[in-house]
Amino acid sequence: MDVAPVGSAAVAFGGPAVAVAGGVSLLLLKSFLSTQRNGGGNPNNLPTIPAVPGVPLLGNLLELKEKKPYKTFTKWAETHGPIYSIKAGSSPMVVINSNDLAKEAFITRFDSISTRKLSKALQILTADKTMVAMSDYDEYHKTVKRNILTSLLGPAARKKHRALRDTMAENLSNQLHALAPNSPQEAVNLRKIFQSELFTLAFKQTLGKDIESIYVGDLGITMTRDEVFQVLVVDPMMGAIEVDWRDFFPYLSWIPNTSFENKIDQMYTRREAVMKALVQEHKKRIGSGENLNSYIDYLLSEAQPLTEKQLLMSLWEPIIETSDTTMVTTEWAMYELARNPTKQARLYAEIQSVCGSEKITEEKLCKMPYLSAVFHETLRRHSPVSIIPLRYVHENTELGGYHVPAGTELAINIYGCNMEKDIWENPENWNPERFLADNEPIDLQRTMAFGGGKRVCAGAMQAMLIACVSIGRMVQEFEWRLKDDMGEDINTLGLTTQKLNPMLAVIKPRN
Repeated sequence: MDVAPVGSAAVAFGGPAVAVAGGVSLLLLKSFLSTQRNGGGNPNNLPTIPAVPGVPLLGNLLELKEKKPYKTFTKWAETHGPIYSIKAGSSPMVVINSNDLAKEAFITRFDSISTRKLSKALQILTADKTMVAMSDYDEYHKTVKRNILTSLLGPAARKKHRALRDTMAENLSNQLHALAPNSPQEAVNLRKIFQSELFTLAFKQTLGKDIESIYVGDLGITMTRDEVFQVLVVDPMMGAIEVDWRDFFPYLSWIPNTSFENKIDQMYTRREAVMKALVQEHKKRIGSGENLNSYIDYLLSEAQPLTEKQLLMSLWEPIIETSDTTMVTTEWAMYELARNPTKQARLYAEIQSVCGSEKITEEKLCKMPYLSAVFHETLRRHSPVSIIPLRYVHENTELGGYHVPAGTELAINIYGCNMEKDIWENPENWNPERFLADNEPIDLQRTMAFGGGKRVCAGAMQAMLIACVSIGRMVQEFEWRLKDDMGEDINTLGLTTQKLNPMLAVIKPRN
């Protein structure tokens, strides 16, 4: 996902804002030359974007040292307006905090800002943009996106994998029913159960079957399923926002940052080794005549040939994206429903009126507008990725009537867009009813959670199906309340804005 899992992506700030003495003159000279160069290229004499005052050399870095920049960006928007510029070290950056401006950037000005600007960590972990969510909009991007739509995420592919999603929903229900008798004494950790089921779904869609363990030849060890999950999902999510101070001062890139490099390189090496082992295991199955009709089968037999690195990245991307962002959204939705019994009761009443004694199915979702509203309001209030991965302005353009020079980085603050008081009444409140007011179908791009334009998230429809059926089944079959309300404790130490502590719930079977 452009916004999923890797989909999804976010901006990471924080860590040491270091400048060595020998590089100060270089920084000043580079900044001066950049200013001189960007002063032209504005034939329409458009106004320059309002700037947030900063300090010499560091710009606004000191104000962004915490790893929740989306909140700082939103606060600045109250003073400087929905679009403004900042300096992240030596790099000029434009920040957008408005849905209308975000759509202008996604669609109207796409040709000028279609490339990605990645941090050093993301550059390594994405094998230099070798995945749909992080690649530039070029022929390679179109090829790998076409592959994933054809075999995994497009309409025909979703129909093909329908049975796997139904099995996942049933397994989730069975596990919750098994835990329910002890729930008053032992709170249910929904994240642990749901994330494991998503991981299983990802493996079955991508590689044909789940695993219990696997021998990783390049590392000389056998890994358990939990260890594989750590290597393929948890570590990359944490590594994606690791800060290399040289990202902010690129002309000091000649200075070593050994601890950072070793940490990210090890994450990459371990992930690559596991993916190689999984591919080798699958090729053995093919050799024995076993046909699993999964994504890897399509890539190996029908897709345009890929290099080994491209194949490994194409297979890894749906695993990490399926396993994380959908979990984050579903957990936040259940958290809000558990602490809002009136809204939970309204959703249950809608489900009963549509389904009666039958279980929720994907076909029935279109008849449940309140369930859809719960999903979209959760995306708005708790955007799983709060800042779209940085875009790079590769030619002079304009946004919101302002001149944006080539060489500018562009950050679209989804959290800020969804906190616009001119658009959303009492935006800090979680209120699904706001999506029912217009009495018309909900536009997937209304909250911008799935991006927009040519780079709209390829997995948007699958994410919505999985989340809505799961939320619906859980409310249909159980009453939910929080055992301990820890509040909106958001963890941004990983790439997505999941709860810092898993939601602990007390569940009671209905009927």
